[in-house]
Amino acid sequence: MALALRDLVAQRSLDLRVLAGEHALDREIAWVHPTELADPTAFLDGGELLLTTGLTIDDVSVPDYVGRLVAAGVTGVGFGSGLSHAEVPQALIDAAADQGLPLLDVPHGTPFIAITKAVSAAVAADEYAAVVRTGKGQQELTRTALGRRGPGALVRKLARLVDAWVLLLDASGVVREATPASARSRVDALRGELRQVRAGSRLATVDGDEVLLQALGTRGRGFLAVGAPAGLDVADRHVVTTAAALLSLSLERDRAHGESLRGLRSGLAALLVGGQPELALEVIGTVFGPVAGPVSEPPWQVVVLVGSARARAAAIDALETELPQVFFAEYDGGVLVLGDDVSGVRQVAERMPGLHVGVSSSTSDVDVGYRQARRAAEAARSAGKPVVRFDEHAAGGVLGLLGPEVARAFADQALAPLREHDATGRGELLTSLRCWLSHNGHWDRAATQLGVHRHTLRNRLKKVAELTGRDLDSPGVRAELWLALQAD
Repeated sequence: MALALRDLVAQRSLDLRVLAGEHALDREIAWVHPTELADPTAFLDGGELLLTTGLTIDDVSVPDYVGRLVAAGVTGVGFGSGLSHAEVPQALIDAAADQGLPLLDVPHGTPFIAITKAVSAAVAADEYAAVVRTGKGQQELTRTALGRRGPGALVRKLARLVDAWVLLLDASGVVREATPASARSRVDALRGELRQVRAGSRLATVDGDEVLLQALGTRGRGFLAVGAPAGLDVADRHVVTTAAALLSLSLERDRAHGESLRGLRSGLAALLVGGQPELALEVIGTVFGPVAGPVSEPPWQVVVLVGSARARAAAIDALETELPQVFFAEYDGGVLVLGDDVSGVRQVAERMPGLHVGVSSSTSDVDVGYRQARRAAEAARSAGKPVVRFDEHAAGGVLGLLGPEVARAFADQALAPLREHDATGRGELLTSLRCWLSHNGHWDRAATQLGVHRHTLRNRLKKVAELTGRDLDSPGVRAELWLALQAD
């Protein structure tokens, strides 16, 4: 801790006497500056104890002289009596008292160099203590990081070393670790400041606390926020910088490890779907251990999540932390999930806007399950629904499997010539075709329902065949036209 005026006065060997500003003796002394200039402010940084014998001081100029020193932020003035002035001028004492500037009488027997040495020794001791504290803090943080106990242990250690609250945030400002837990309440107030920390660090004042914000990682992978009512001293900031470096390394290591695992998961998903489920399941059991054990025995359910990249990334984070019992992987622009109970997956996905979920039937064939879940997921996306089960989707028939957009496009292509013909008012080809197909090609029944002669109906259907270029005697053509009419 820096030397204060009170501590200097307490050193009996200096024989200093306080003449004014007793209430401000707790001010810390940054350095000592002897000067006889009438205006030394151009050479001051603030925090100095100014020593003078008053060669340029007179009763008229004293108030302005003191005012300039106060404005410059000097800690106090030591006046050497018994030289140019037998005693400290009363005008200086009065001006110092009026303006709250500590004034010390330095007797003739106390050389200015003695005061300089005393302050210099205290500053050196303070700096040494800071270096020792910084080194010790860095060692403790490094040991904690090498212990591989995760970023939470580093955050807790840092909070203890600098006696402050600490938040570890991800790139979007979400809290990953907080010490103490109550520090989470400061996140909302910090968000505006985080947007201005692209790289490096930033000092801010939040809810009355001085907060040091430090960007983590080479690509803004997170933030470290450290705050305290009295702020952080130089040693504390060095310790925070060390913690930030260690956390950045941890984040980069986690990122590289995560990318490797994601690549492995995607490769295993390709094996599962590509006809080698036995090999994939063996690797899953070996790499992920008993955590992924439930996927080893059929029957399974397959879930596919589709949506924006942000939504899929959020889903993966949630699956990793909340549902370790299922196997998941990024595959073909979506997320594949495999397990014997995937109800929790639907609950996770439903919380996330922009995500659509398809759920397969219970199956022992992963490839079949994946294709079912994928179709259901795409149907959910087309319909704007959060979840669609394949069983429900398939119950809608072929049209349900095609999806509304595909079905409408097919109907438009197949029926366009008939619509154009009917629009001219020259016949009712669409109605006649629908009725004839609904009666399975029975001419008399269809004609009776339409109220026309069967030869009229035959002529209409002949025109349908001519306009569409299709053979109505073919069962396949009849099925396609019936499907088009249903979609229409």
